[in-house]
Amino acid sequence: MVHGTHNAIEDSRNKDIKIYINGEFFNRENAKISVLDSGYLVGDGIWEALRLHHGVLVFLKDHLDRLWQSAATIGMTFPFSREELIAEVWKTLNVNNMQDHVHVRIMITRGLKKTPSQDPRLTISGPNVVILPEYKKASTESKEKGITLFTSTIRRGSPDYLDPRLNCHSKLHEVQALIQAIEAGADEALMLDIHGFVSTCNATNFFIIKDGEVWTSTGQYCMNGITRAKVIQVCHENNIVCHQKNFSLFDVYGADEAFVTGTFGGLTPVTKIDGRQIGEKPFGDTTRILSGLYQSLIEREVQNNG
Repeated sequence: MVHGTHNAIEDSRNKDIKIYINGEFFNRENAKISVLDSGYLVGDGIWEALRLHHGVLVFLKDHLDRLWQSAATIGMTFPFSREELIAEVWKTLNVNNMQDHVHVRIMITRGLKKTPSQDPRLTISGPNVVILPEYKKASTESKEKGITLFTSTIRRGSPDYLDPRLNCHSKLHEVQALIQAIEAGADEALMLDIHGFVSTCNATNFFIIKDGEVWTSTGQYCMNGITRAKVIQVCHENNIVCHQKNFSLFDVYGADEAFVTGTFGGLTPVTKIDGRQIGEKPFGDTTRILSGLYQSLIEREVQNNG
């Protein structure tokens, strides 16, 4: 079994899910996009991931804000409103009779091309919209075990050529970083920014704990994580000191605890980085407290929107 932050408990229902493509539903084996799609040809597309908890799409406004910001960044105009898109998401969830422990991936590409090309003027259709829901419950065993990281030589990009905050289909540099980590025997990759400071991981955001304080990167070169923002929020709400600052591997190797954050896994502890043990136990006390506070924030969201 592949070990990492996206480990999910096997669920046989996923074999029979219906996947939304441009207003129609398809079984998994028949859900297809043309080879002339912009996303396939040149990675010209954006995506968003949502979690369904007890019938509520958690932190929905934050995710929609990020999706619309991504569209504006790449010059894509949606032919639908936020309300219309979410109506299609709910249609997809209802077709699949889904209520809880569901991960929803929304993928929107610029559309079909007349011929293989980067040029957006050769797009001959509106955006292609895919909504892929799956029953995905994070593995408690994996969370308790924690993950290991390896620092990749692949750096997080500068905002002036591919802003790391953009949730786009162009993820090859992150895949390269992950391959380096896997070949080094780790679960996932830690990535530095262009100045050599710790930035983020290949698919999650990174935090350390030193002397009771929570540290994470400045945010200038890391993914625009919703869960990252919520962890910072719960720290402020509970008088836990949280710094967004530059720090290096020197600080990381001497950290008391480390963890990563993501929409699917929430908070996942990190046990080793570059072969060095972090902390005295797999799931540190402060990380566990923060994980509980984050879960309480989700429960509050469900109560307020249920």
